[in-house]
Amino acid sequence: MMYQDIENKQEKSITGAPIRIGVDVGGTFTDVVIEHTGGRHSAKVPTTADAPETGVIEGIGAALERADVVPEAVSLVIHGTTLATNALIERKGAKTALLTTEGFRDSIEMAYEHRFEQYDLYMERPEPLVPRERRLGVPERLAADGSLLMPLDEAAITAHAAFFRQEGVEAVAVGFLHSYVDASHERRAGAILKRELPEATICLSSEVSPEIREYDRLSTTVANAYVRPLIAGYVGRLEAALRECGLACPLLLTMSSGAVTTVETAQRFPIRLVESGPAGGAVLARNVAAAHGLDKALSFDMGGTTAKICLIDDYRPQLSRTFEVARQYRFLKGSGLPLRIPAIEMVEIGAGGGSMARVDALQRIAVGPDSAGANPGPACYGRGGGAATVTDADLILGRIDPVRFAGGTMVLDGEAARDVIRRDVGAPLGMTDEVAAAGVSEIVDEAMANAARVHAIESGKPLAGRALIAFGGAAPLHAARLAGKLGIDRVVVPPGAGVGSAIGFLSAPIAYEVVQSRFVALDNFAPVLVDTLFDEMRAEAEAVVRLGAPKSQLEETRTGYMRYRGQGHEIAVELPECADAEEYRRRFDDAYRRLYGRTIPALEVEGMSWSLALGAVDQLPARLPATPPADAGLPSARRMLYDTEVGGSVEAAVHARADLAPGMRLVGPVVVVEDETATVVPAGFDLTVAASGALVLTWKTPD
Repeated sequence: MMYQDIENKQEKSITGAPIRIGVDVGGTFTDVVIEHTGGRHSAKVPTTADAPETGVIEGIGAALERADVVPEAVSLVIHGTTLATNALIERKGAKTALLTTEGFRDSIEMAYEHRFEQYDLYMERPEPLVPRERRLGVPERLAADGSLLMPLDEAAITAHAAFFRQEGVEAVAVGFLHSYVDASHERRAGAILKRELPEATICLSSEVSPEIREYDRLSTTVANAYVRPLIAGYVGRLEAALRECGLACPLLLTMSSGAVTTVETAQRFPIRLVESGPAGGAVLARNVAAAHGLDKALSFDMGGTTAKICLIDDYRPQLSRTFEVARQYRFLKGSGLPLRIPAIEMVEIGAGGGSMARVDALQRIAVGPDSAGANPGPACYGRGGGAATVTDADLILGRIDPVRFAGGTMVLDGEAARDVIRRDVGAPLGMTDEVAAAGVSEIVDEAMANAARVHAIESGKPLAGRALIAFGGAAPLHAARLAGKLGIDRVVVPPGAGVGSAIGFLSAPIAYEVVQSRFVALDNFAPVLVDTLFDEMRAEAEAVVRLGAPKSQLEETRTGYMRYRGQGHEIAVELPECADAEEYRRRFDDAYRRLYGRTIPALEVEGMSWSLALGAVDQLPARLPATPPADAGLPSARRMLYDTEVGGSVEAAVHARADLAPGMRLVGPVVVVEDETATVVPAGFDLTVAASGALVLTWKTPD
């Protein structure tokens, strides 16, 4: 696709009526949103795991039909996917080899040389993506300052390439010691491999992750090589399928940082797409927080497979440079494969609508992390699923309308849900169907609440005074109960909550971040050195951003990753342009004090890595005006809703979300239904409709 096409489409978006599509491929459902001047239309279809592009095309077709839009009128498609994540978890990537400095081929298996679960005698470490026989060393060596200790043995690379060819290797990761300082050896090795293995994918650590810490850098580079052929093939098939459907517009992809980038960049560094779907949700939550003046918020995204929670302060999601995927112990830090990529910091747990419920050996209800997925899915889907799930429990509790589920494309089987809940939970514990379903719901809600508490504590930020922003197919069903457990008195459910991440994609900025390690001691600080490094990173980032935003005004954010001398890890410090050592030290002290409540006087500070994020100017939504009260009208129906607070069923009014207008107020218990989800408003909560159409649930403090 020519970049001029992107520029032309953007000009059309400014001068004409842009029609854009956001696509989120999740583990259970694929969500599609079409946004144009006439409004917003969406579709939710089951994810086709074997060929994800099939589900994408099906969902786009359904959304186009609902919007009465022809494919040729669409100006842009923005896509997020968990395909890279799933390939790493399921070990379905390319046959990969590793070329590294001689004597260091086992670094990727030695990892951090610690036990992440000290008291488990049978602890299992994650298997490296590359087995030992395909990890080969090359005689070469650079010192930590980049000086030459041993020249590169090019003959050894040629010999190793012959072995890789014989083994049928599809991708090679190259990671030499200290290549983040001087990449010349890696670049030469890459050129030789490309000559000897023209069909193979070659990834250099100095391009994928030019940062200090050998294991993290090698792990990230190997993971990038492992998934690159898969992502390149998928994106190529998707582009072809879009064109075949008449969608000749540009395709952009969302990254884990919440920004979007071009297809070419995504194909080169597909590891940056890990968790791109949840990142879109965090962008949506940030916009909702800004529109409602919520400077402290908690983003809550619950889909069919997982729940994601993210802290948002001053309308900015918390960011991180590290991410861990394919954990051997799903929620235990250190048990997975570390990735050094820019990412929105969030906690993710196996708590979704498809999470399976059972009774464990201690006669306790356990939920997740295993999921029924989309096929066969929960028992109530009627597709042969035989395990009790959270969705089955929610259906029994009266939270889900079996006829309107997924926009009416699926009719849920209530009897099948009762059968599996009774068999897997109720009968073993001697409970009624409703009590067993409530137990499943309580367990999953408490798991999410505990994850939020731990995440807040680890981040050094309180939950008090925050608003909960809920989206995803299952989140509005559980949001009020989760808020109660966390002591949060306000919940916001934005319009289109059931396809929230796809909506978030449509407002994500085109941006790119470059990170480079370079040791700098502030006691011997040379501003010109750091400024030159930032200038180089700016040029690299701008080359990417200009492809997707040729004429946009750009803004940059500079960050230093700094520490006290002797410490093992750094903290992120936002930096100004052209500052001296005193200003760097002051900003480090402020950041350190925010995290740890104190500073350490007279101890030297050093910078280890530096990052520059560059993107199109990102405008937050304007603050919404207040709305005058309006009559809510009569409910469309009434249904029995199980209330876990009272331990029994209560009669709840049912309102269609499409019938609610700004200013309307409802008093719980209420269920607000829409195509992709439903919002449960328990007794004790009031619901008001904001000017944007968002549902705002507020806890009524008892007199």
